[in-house]
Formats: sequence, structure tokens, C-alpha cells
Amino acid sequence: MGSSVGSSVAFSVANAVRSLGDGTYTAALPGEWTIGPKPHGGFLLALAARAAVDAAQVVMPGDEREPLAVSAQFLHAPEVGPVLLRTSVRKAGRTATVVAVVLEQRGRACVEAVVTVGRMPGQAPDYADLPSVAAAPPADAVDLASLGSGGIYKLGSVCDVRLDRAGAGFLSNRVGDPLVLTLWARPLGEDPDPYFALVVGDISMPVTFNLGRFGWSPTVQLTALLRARPASGWLRVRVACTAVHGQWFDEDATVIDSSGRLVCQARQLALTPASA
Repeated sequence: MGSSVGSSVAFSVANAVRSLGDGTYTAALPGEWTIGPKPHGGFLLALAARAAVDAAQVVMPGDEREPLAVSAQFLHAPEVGPVLLRTSVRKAGRTATVVAVVLEQRGRACVEAVVTVGRMPGQAPDYADLPSVAAAPPADAVDLASLGSGGIYKLGSVCDVRLDRAGAGFLSNRVGDPLVLTLWARPLGEDPDPYFALVVGDISMPVTFNLGRFGWSPTVQLTALLRARPASGWLRVRVACTAVHGQWFDEDATVIDSSGRLVCQARQLALTPASA
């Protein structure tokens, strides 16, 4: 399968890291994988995970390993352009290897992450309690590419993301709907993988839009658990909030693949614009 999608570059290529051979990696933050002028948080999480997995394979060669958990602190929002990722293996083990990753730009630490690397389970789960979400978006779902005309949601040009109108009261200037949104996402030109699942765990607009709170809502801390390799097709995601206290709010995302299997769970603490 080719790496280019129209004039855009496929996710697996855009999200690649290049080893310098000493535990450091270089990468480029492309302008397409942004929200407004800033690189997308899930994209940064996936970059850190790729660097960590490569570093883990160096110290524990053998079977292919994948990210199982990624926990990141967002210190400063980087700009589009080159970045450096410094890795440090904190624990090397057969079941789990733990790698610390710092994403730097122009000498400044922007994201600090800890990644647990191991072998992804392949068998069916013994227990799963998942939300009921249709396998594909309804015909009237909003294509988020249509929201990118003002340069805000450029992600819509490089991956297919649809939003269920049901419950998204902000689309009709309605305030008071529960802070629960349902979306579907898939990369263009290739199948989803665990790294793209990390992006999908942060793909939604802030659920606080349903409170009428629009504007930049930066993620402060984000933790994602990867549970299985995604099957080909749509990834469906249910996003919900438990509480909004002042400008602080939480957001939980449950990502399910086309076969109905849980692939990612993500929880973040973020800031929302103050209420009017």
C-alpha cells in the first residue's frame, strides 16, 4: 500500500521517528496533524510510544513489542517542525519494559512520557464491559473535515473522522446536553494500528463544547492503555466527562475496533475556557 494519500502523507509515515543510535530520535511535527496551530496531543503521544518501543527492542531484542500504556505530561505546546526525543530505559523485562521519553524542541522539554512496552494480547478477552456504539457512522454523521475550512481542525484532511449528531448539542447552539460524544475515525490509505489508536483516544473535540465553552482546551495530563491490535475499518469512540470543576475537566475515551474489541482506553485532565 502506498504511503501517500492525495497530497497528504499517511499516518505511519508522518508519525515515524528516526534513531540517532544513542537512545535519541528525531521526528517532524507536520502541519496537517494539528488542532489550530498546535500539534495534536494524541499524535505526540504516538511519537513518544514509537521511540519507546524502538528503545525497548534494542535492550530486549526478539519478538515484536508494542506500547501497552503511555502516560504523558504536557509541559509546553511544541510548534510544527523538527523535534528530538530522548529515551531512557528504566526497566528491561520479558513481560514489561518501561521507557521514559522526553520530547524536546529547541532545547525545551515539551512532553514527558513514560511508556510500558510489551506483547499485545491476541486472544479474546475473558471480560469486557463496553459502551454500545454502532460499527459505522450513521449517514448524517458530521464529517469533521468540513470543520477544517478555518484552519482549526486540519486532522480532517489526513484521517476520516465522523461525529454523531445525537448528543452533540453544540452543533445546534444548544447548551445542556450530557458531556458525552460519539465519533468514528480511520486513517486514510492504510489500516489502523495501535499508534493510530492513541490518536483516536484524543480525537474528539472537548466534550465541554456541550456547555458552550469553546476555545483552546489544552491537555495537561493524558494516560492511555492499549488493549489489542485494531482490526481493519472504523475505530469507534465514546467520549465522556465525569466532572467540570472551574476550568479543570476530565475526559475518558473508550476506543472499539470494527470487530467490537476494546483497543484503547484514554483518560485526560484538561483545561476549558472559563464559563461566561
